[in-house]
Amino acid sequence: MNDLPALRPLRDSDAADVLAAFRSAPDMARQGAVTSEDEARGYLHALRDGPHHVFAVTDDDRLVGVVAVTVDDVNHNGTFWYWLNASHRGRRWASLSATAVANWALSSGGLGRLELAHRADSPLSGNVAGAAGFVREGRERGKYLIDGQRIDALTYGRLATDPWPPSPGLEMVTA
Repeated sequence: MNDLPALRPLRDSDAADVLAAFRSAPDMARQGAVTSEDEARGYLHALRDGPHHVFAVTDDDRLVGVVAVTVDDVNHNGTFWYWLNASHRGRRWASLSATAVANWALSSGGLGRLELAHRADSPLSGNVAGAAGFVREGRERGKYLIDGQRIDALTYGRLATDPWPPSPGLEMVTA
């Protein structure tokens, strides 16, 4: 395993690693239904064909996570999201990857605003948002329905004109 991840575009060959990530923790079900390699391939195609800029977070070139921006072309905004295989959480890789992708999206990616929301009962996601330069903007009460219970979401935004985080994150391969 590497000390730091690398970021690169998704590949068809990432399907087995996507499936492994979805099997790594129950909370991955919030990202979609992936229970086979065929579904993992479909998931990858949907990400590449949709209104997304998606980067694989890799360890020795194996996908262990995803950082993405779903783009609203009309408003030059993006909804920012990410996930990591449970085996690679707790290493600051999400923060480093999120910082790099957010910096890219607000410069070379041509967006003026990024938005991020996370479960209020997930303070580590708030740490990732803060490390990537997002500013907390509010709380959406009862936003998510999880296991039959309403969970609040904390919302964040980052503008291209906001101060950038001190760490630039990671180097990225964009093509």
